[in-house]
Amino acid sequence: MGNPQAAAERSMFILTEQTPNPASLKFLPGREVMPSGTANFPDADTARRSPLAERLFAMPEVKGVFFGADFITVTKAEEADWYRLKPAILAVIMEHFTSGRAVLTAPLEGETESGEDDSETVAQIKELLETRVRPAVAQDGGDITFCDYEDGVVYLHMQGSCSGCPSSLATLKAGIENMLRYYIPEVSEVRAV
Repeated sequence: MGNPQAAAERSMFILTEQTPNPASLKFLPGREVMPSGTANFPDADTARRSPLAERLFAMPEVKGVFFGADFITVTKAEEADWYRLKPAILAVIMEHFTSGRAVLTAPLEGETESGEDDSETVAQIKELLETRVRPAVAQDGGDITFCDYEDGVVYLHMQGSCSGCPSSLATLKAGIENMLRYYIPEVSEVRAV
């Protein structure tokens, strides 16, 4: 008979959820993935600071990895089949978390925190994105971060399942742009970068 607590620590149940992007799948390991913020790995070259992302990119069908607070979104190549790829991804995630290794080995770069030199308009934009937009898109396995605001145009970066999603333009224009224009009259347009 083995140690039941040790066996429980080695096993885990990972849920998966579809996202609006058919090329992305959201994996929920039932534990914290990121203590704060998010991490986006749009290609294998960017994955060096994450042993988990590197392992996922070792599969040639994986084209993107995104970490949220309690989920991992994986984007596959167009020709790849989730039926074959999903079990391999589940195995990598399970092995990583049961081994106790860190998700990131280097600190995050370029957080979207409010800066002291932000204008009042930029601070309002960031606050609305943080409280209303980011929680909603996290439900779909993605994230949207502030890049810039200039001459009435808000520039946002779409990550995770939002990047390349067929409905992302509708979300950006019909949802985010309308909301920002409603609360902040200075905003005239929202664009993805």
